[in-house]
Amino acid sequence: MGSENNASIKRIQATGQMKKIMADYFYQLDEAARSGSSKIAWCTSVGPAELLLSLGFQVYYPENHGAMLGATRQANDYIPVANAIGYSPDICSYLTSDIGAYIKQETPLTRAYPGIEGLPRPDVLVFNTNQCRDVQDWLGWYARELQVPIMGVSTFRNIGDVTDLAVANIAGQIRELIPELEQISGNRFDLDRFREVMALSGRCTELWKQVLETNLAKPAPMSFFDATIQMGPAVVLRGSETAIAYYETLLAELKTRVSEGIGAVDNERFRLYWEGMPVWGKLRDLSELFIGLDTAVIASTYCNSWIFDAFDPEDPFNSMARAYTEIFIVRDEAFKQRYIEDIVSRFGLHGLIFHDSKTCPNNSNNRYCLPERLEESLQIPTLTINGDLNDMRCYSDEQAKTNIEAFIEQLESR
Repeated sequence: MGSENNASIKRIQATGQMKKIMADYFYQLDEAARSGSSKIAWCTSVGPAELLLSLGFQVYYPENHGAMLGATRQANDYIPVANAIGYSPDICSYLTSDIGAYIKQETPLTRAYPGIEGLPRPDVLVFNTNQCRDVQDWLGWYARELQVPIMGVSTFRNIGDVTDLAVANIAGQIRELIPELEQISGNRFDLDRFREVMALSGRCTELWKQVLETNLAKPAPMSFFDATIQMGPAVVLRGSETAIAYYETLLAELKTRVSEGIGAVDNERFRLYWEGMPVWGKLRDLSELFIGLDTAVIASTYCNSWIFDAFDPEDPFNSMARAYTEIFIVRDEAFKQRYIEDIVSRFGLHGLIFHDSKTCPNNSNNRYCLPERLEESLQIPTLTINGDLNDMRCYSDEQAKTNIEAFIEQLESR
C-alpha cells in the first residue's frame, strides 16, 4: 500500500488567474443587479446560455452556487430550512441547500467577495431539463417567490442515438424562447451575434477537452478533484474570450507537466475513473487519501459534461440542440456502458469508482447493474461509495476510507 503520510496536493499555478476571473464574473453580476445596466438571466448549467448571452443578458448559474455551498460545507445549515417548507430530504441537495440559503438570506459569495451582499436578482429564469426535472422545480420556486418569468426546454431522456427528429424538436423549443427573451432584454435577436457566442463556446469546449485529455499521459498531470475546480470557467464563462484565455494558460501548464513527467500523484501506480457527482464537501480529503495510496483518479463523466463537440456556429440552433441532448446524463444504459468502456481503454484505467449520490439519482449510474456489466466486459473491479453531492449526513468518512483502501488492496492483488 502507498504511504498516506506524504499526501500533498500539487497546486496548479493557473488557479490564481482562475480565482481572479471568477471574482470578476461575480462582481460584474453584482454591479449589473445593483445598477440595472444589464438584464440578468438565471440559467441551468447545461441550458441555452449562448442564446441568453447573445441577447445581452448576464448569466448566473444556480447549480454553481449549489456547488459552492457544498464545497464550503455550508449546505447542511440550509437543507433543513428547505425541508421545513415542504421539500423532501430525498430530492436534489443543490436545490434544497440553495433555497434554504436564500430563505435565510445567506450566501458564501458574501465571504468570498467583499461587497457582495446577496445573489443577483433575476429578470428571467431559464431551464433545460436535460439534467433532471429538479432544475425546473428549483427555478419554479424562485419564479413564484420573486414573481419573475420562467421558461425553458424539455428534453428527451434515456435515449440512444440522438436523432435528427429529436434535434429538430429541441431546436424548435429554443427558437420559441426568443420573442419573450427579446421583450425582457430589450434587445433584438441578432443571428450573427449568436454565431459569435457559439464560436466562443465552441473554442472553450475544445480547450477544456484538451485539458482533460492531458491525463492520457502517464503520470497524469491533473486529478479529477483538480478538474472539478478547474471546470468553473467552462460552466459560468463559456461564450467569452475570458474562458478561452484561461484554458489556453491552463493547457500550457499541464503540457509542461506532461513533458517534464510531473504527475498529480508522484508515485502513480493505479489510475481510476470517477463516475457520478463529486462529494463537494470532501474534495480535499478524498484527493489526499488517493495521493497517499499512490492512486490517480484521472477521468470522469462529470467533468466531461461540459464538452460540447457538436457546437457549430454555422448551424447554431441545431448544433446547440444536439450538443445539449448528447450529454451523458440523458443517454440510455447501452450508450453509457460504451462511453465508459472507451474512456477506460483510452486512459489505461485499472478500476472504476461509482459515487451513489443519495439525492442525485439521475447522476448515480450504479443502480441498474452498470458496474457489474462493466466488470464483466472490462475485467476490472468497481467500487461504489455511498454519499451525496451536498448533504454530508449521507457520507461516512470512515466507511469511505475503509472501502477505498480495501479497493486499492484488491488492485494490488491483481
